[in-house]
Amino acid sequence: MAYDKIQIPSEGQKITVENGKLNVPDNPILMFIEGDGIGYDIMTASKRIWDAAVQKSYGSGRKISWMEIYSGEKAASIYDGNYMPEETFDALREYVVGIKGPLTTPVGGGFRSLNVTLRQVLDLYSCIRPVKWYRGVPSPLRKPEEVDVVIFRENTEDVYAGIEYEAGSAENEKLAKFLREELGAKFFEGAGLGIKPVSEFGSKRLVRAAIHYAIEQGRKSVTLMHKGNIQKFTEGAFQKWGYEVAKQEFPNETISWDDVASNHDGVVPEGKILIQDVISDIMFQKMLLRPVEFDVIATTNLNGDYLSDAIAAEVGGVGIAPGANVGDNVALFEATHGTAPKYTNLDKVNPGSLLFSGVMMLQHIGWNEAADMIERAYELTLDQKVVTYDFARQMQGATEVKTSEFATAVIRNMD
Repeated sequence: MAYDKIQIPSEGQKITVENGKLNVPDNPILMFIEGDGIGYDIMTASKRIWDAAVQKSYGSGRKISWMEIYSGEKAASIYDGNYMPEETFDALREYVVGIKGPLTTPVGGGFRSLNVTLRQVLDLYSCIRPVKWYRGVPSPLRKPEEVDVVIFRENTEDVYAGIEYEAGSAENEKLAKFLREELGAKFFEGAGLGIKPVSEFGSKRLVRAAIHYAIEQGRKSVTLMHKGNIQKFTEGAFQKWGYEVAKQEFPNETISWDDVASNHDGVVPEGKILIQDVISDIMFQKMLLRPVEFDVIATTNLNGDYLSDAIAAEVGGVGIAPGANVGDNVALFEATHGTAPKYTNLDKVNPGSLLFSGVMMLQHIGWNEAADMIERAYELTLDQKVVTYDFARQMQGATEVKTSEFATAVIRNMD
């Protein structure tokens, strides 16, 4: 496919998908969206680290061919005010694997969230957020090493579906009249209204992806997090459909807690993945008090957004929290924090979130040696207390460095 503004690398080859499996050449074309605000600084530093790890791991045998695609403020400057050009979607569909920096999303009025638009248009229904502690990272917990979970957050439904109507609008008045007169609903006049769709299709494919991941990665449990005790026909339905997927599609690989308690004296049989559920507010408590009880967590959109950022605070904050939005074919990895405009072009911030999202991307394409090398080098760098400002203010005897200097230090520690 020909593109208007996007330049296709002359040396790289396209990653393809066949029967749900990636075919990755030795010189794959990987896409990147630079991002707004601090995007330039963290993307530049992270690309240096990813490229160095690939070179040190594979020599001349493998190399990433980077292809820039556009969204956000940079896209608007190139595409005459268009923050989300159509050819960006076309490129993501064709080249299937990419990574993006943070994108501007104004609060309140203005255009819709670019992040949500990307997920919905490309049907990237699984938001995957690994949360684990790296040695040397400042943490408020006494035992942060006990936190090692992967959150699967449904990405296309729930209150984030964007079906909401401003108080006083014609659409709002029409919906309010129907709810009151036809369904007997009671709520205050002048209320903004939003709809929370949670479908069997959306719920089951999310839980299915979480169970597949648990099987492939040797994880021990999948926990369905929900608020079904109050929202019975949305959150409660998510829980019910999640158990159905496990029982009907993975009967040989999974076992429910009820089965364990009734038939196995409370001990999960060897080789079985435990399927359990926890009410969402209780989950927040347990992730502080007993994080070792959880492994893979599957949940609805809003719950997942809250939980992933809250747990990230236990192991260093969203500044180093990685994430990915994955569909049946396309995988888009991302920095999970905002654009931090006050730090734009200051070469100051921690690139960890984007860096580790790139580690996820390397794992996704099967380049685990390079991914592992980055994680080892990162921990060695923290052992030396060479850190950006956010960690330096929490560590005694730290050497505060710029974003670019931190990248240099990580590369120096690669073995």
